[in-house]
Amino acid sequence: MKYISIVIFCLFVLTGFNATAQDEILIPENFYLHKGDKLNLHLISANQFVKQDELGFDPAKSESFANYAVAKKPVKDIPTKAGDTVAVLALEKEGLNLIGMKRKQVVDDVERDDFLKILDDEGLSQFSEKAKNGSKDNFRERYTWYLKTLLKVDKNSPNDFEKSIDQEYEIILKDNPYKGNYGDDIIGAVYFKGKPVVAANVLFYIKSMGGNVFVQKLSTDKLGQFYFKLTREGIYMLRSLHMEESKNKGIDYDTWMTTYTFAFTSVNEMPNTYKEFGFGNKH
Repeated sequence: MKYISIVIFCLFVLTGFNATAQDEILIPENFYLHKGDKLNLHLISANQFVKQDELGFDPAKSESFANYAVAKKPVKDIPTKAGDTVAVLALEKEGLNLIGMKRKQVVDDVERDDFLKILDDEGLSQFSEKAKNGSKDNFRERYTWYLKTLLKVDKNSPNDFEKSIDQEYEIILKDNPYKGNYGDDIIGAVYFKGKPVVAANVLFYIKSMGGNVFVQKLSTDKLGQFYFKLTREGIYMLRSLHMEESKNKGIDYDTWMTTYTFAFTSVNEMPNTYKEFGFGNKH
């Protein structure tokens, strides 16, 4: 079945594409692994899916960081310490492994011109017009990042790809991308505090071998769902942002941001994705 999102733009190389706020992303060194393998996982900042910096895994800056494929409840956090640039964990469960992180809230004072540019680039016209008509020189923003990455360990498992991990702002996949073929449609959904979000903007990135990045702008429908295709081999990222005027007198705006990474290949294996796809030094 073919699906059409509310707003669709053709995929194109990112030359000339408007920049958005810097993203925080979980990037495994490999998305296809075997039971018992050690996974090396990176936490990076990126702009337009191009790496800017290694953020590292300081536990003081994260509220939760866990592999949600583990059956025990509550899920135990992945152990890290300040200074770790790589999180290493053993993959004990065959099937899909969903790793999630919630970063601690950060409050930032943003100068007027920078804030207006961010609002315009993000397509947040309702906030941009109000800010332009006001007289504030600085805006205080409180923001929280939610991150996910989905891995395949030996085989596909039935439902782990579509589970919620109770993130306040969350992208969920309704279809398993690791079962897909070229041209297949994948349904995703965006939720805020457990409810579907209508007309949420979603950026859909593909990073191919050699580091070329392609992007598509999507929007959710009345069910909070969006649709995309598996069009080329590479690392895929979904990214969305939600902003509201803050109810806290000391904060102007609250912002929630989320990223979700996974991979697609026709042969169920990939090279060291972190290096070969432009996120680190090549061999």
